[in-house]
Amino acid sequence: MKDNFSVITMFTLSGVSGTTKYRLTIFVLALLCYCVIWLINVTIIVTTIIDKRLHQPMYIFLCNLCINGLYGTTGFYPKFLKDLLSFTNVISHSGCLLQGFVLHSSAGADFSILALMAYDRYVAICRPLAYHSVMTKQRVWVFVLIAWMVPLQLLLLSTVTSSTSRVCGSHIPKIYCVNYLVNKLACSASIAMIIIPAFNYTFYFCHVLFVIWSYAYLIRTCVKSQENRGKFMQTCLPHLLCLIVVVSSLLFDLLYMRYGSKTLPQSVKNFMAIEFLIVPPILNPLIYGLKLTQIRNGIISLLCSKRPST
Repeated sequence: MKDNFSVITMFTLSGVSGTTKYRLTIFVLALLCYCVIWLINVTIIVTTIIDKRLHQPMYIFLCNLCINGLYGTTGFYPKFLKDLLSFTNVISHSGCLLQGFVLHSSAGADFSILALMAYDRYVAICRPLAYHSVMTKQRVWVFVLIAWMVPLQLLLLSTVTSSTSRVCGSHIPKIYCVNYLVNKLACSASIAMIIIPAFNYTFYFCHVLFVIWSYAYLIRTCVKSQENRGKFMQTCLPHLLCLIVVVSSLLFDLLYMRYGSKTLPQSVKNFMAIEFLIVPPILNPLIYGLKLTQIRNGIISLLCSKRPST
């Protein structure tokens, strides 16, 4: 005898309902923010591609960090802007899983690329004589491929696991979908739904530990040499600031999802939810663009380029 239950195909994003009074204002601000994100990230990407002086490991990793910023925010802003103009803030089950996959895999790729950048700075400062033999062009592209493929595969596995579970609710108290909240709506939790997310969190926590270890080693090495101190301030400090921005933003949202107070105003909850979709995609390219001389000079050359006189 079959169980009587209705198959849930649509979810309600109730977080958007808290923006009813200020939807037009929020729409304009969100659209402006999205345009700024595209402008500054595309500027870094195009500058890195065009300027052959920037075809070096550190700038290639930075270019991929900017590409990932566009990838992650594209999974949120178009849907959010559409919801602000609509009175039915719903998303299909497959659309919810897709959005969760994009946002989660983008966060994972952020950590992977930041770990690569930390390794690059470690080799450049602590093993300068071996740098060009270690960070060859072929190896750099292999690293980049791994940095993208690993989070995509890990999150694809997590998303497939979520898609196979039967859900017993349709209410998501956020303005976007994440796999964690979809899993909370499952009628019963499978072992895979517990083990896979736990492995993913542990895996990327190890990335953070690796970056912290590498920078502790870098700082200890740089203290002994004035030249290395200059390298650290010029190339490592922006990376360290980016790491702090990404980790703090994601940790803020993760802790809120698990332990957030239900008494907080919806507007505060929404800001906490989208902080990592606003701050890192804007600050990361700005930090590098303002701090790294070659990037800054490349942007100026790109903007001020003139046709050669005939």
